[in-house]
Amino acid sequence: MRKGYVWSTAAIAALVVYSPGSVAPPRGTPPRFDATIRGITLSTHLDGRDWAWDEVVPTIESLRALGADWIAIHPYAAIETDGRVRFHGFEPANPPPYIARPIREAHRLGLKILIKPHLAYWGTPFRWRGEIDFADERQWEQFWNDYERWIAMLAAGTTDADGFVVGTELIHSLGHEKEWRSVVAAVRRRTGVPLTYAANWNAFDQVPFWDALDAIGIQAYFPLTEETDAGEEEIRAGWRGWMTRLHAFSEKHRRPIVFTELGYNRSFAAAARPWDYHTDGDAARRLQELCMQTALQAIEDEPAVLGAFLWKWFPEPRPLGRNFQLATPGMKRIIRKAWRDEAPAGPE
Repeated sequence: MRKGYVWSTAAIAALVVYSPGSVAPPRGTPPRFDATIRGITLSTHLDGRDWAWDEVVPTIESLRALGADWIAIHPYAAIETDGRVRFHGFEPANPPPYIARPIREAHRLGLKILIKPHLAYWGTPFRWRGEIDFADERQWEQFWNDYERWIAMLAAGTTDADGFVVGTELIHSLGHEKEWRSVVAAVRRRTGVPLTYAANWNAFDQVPFWDALDAIGIQAYFPLTEETDAGEEEIRAGWRGWMTRLHAFSEKHRRPIVFTELGYNRSFAAAARPWDYHTDGDAARRLQELCMQTALQAIEDEPAVLGAFLWKWFPEPRPLGRNFQLATPGMKRIIRKAWRDEAPAGPE
């Protein structure tokens, strides 16, 4: 079992229980995430439309059987190089089925759900969200105007969810503190769920507005070793180093930490470059499983980290994607053992 965390008085005051799905909480009673989060990201083969299909039900049932108590979905908007954010508008009182149904089905099956918006950068010069940047202040102004409208609409349409991420991996935006605080305030006005931001693993200490949020969110692709095909002790040592740093960071900011993504490829570089989309196929299966096993145990051992949303699982009948595969027999066994038996499992 996870040992309790001794928080300062100020931290306890910042983590008062609230009723999920309510309107914005009264001042002085900020919402909080669960003390333990065992989450899996439900990704999409399409543009999210499959979250509305009947197959979402057996998919969520499969995640629950592994011991998951949270799921996450990641609605998309498209980013343009001139700062425009293109998205399908909807009336918040009547959100589209691909938003409403996964929330409803997760709750019906006893799980909570995190809304984690993503900017789709495909078709632009940006190779990932961390490269999104604009040439001048006019384009940045366009971006913030569009982005806040999109995020506020999503927040207003998902008040029945249990958590909300105000942004994901937008490293070049972090110098715009005023604009980010405006985004957070706009979300607060529309929902009472706990909020976080999904910072890239190498930029979480660059976020200037953690005090406006309820948890420190991190995309947990931490390099654990410089070596490829690493061994168990090297991987454990890597996690010990990161957890020491994260514990101190959590104490400094008086906020718990949530790993908004955590995943590994079947790659001999899985421990050295966990973010890398390269795969070595079945030959690297044991290393992928060892990395996941070790990560889940490291989270269990560190009370400053509430938990993680594992990346990634797809709707039935094709739960496997091309990379970061979770729905394999070995990975399912490790997750089930860690979350249901509360003990780590060795790789197959």
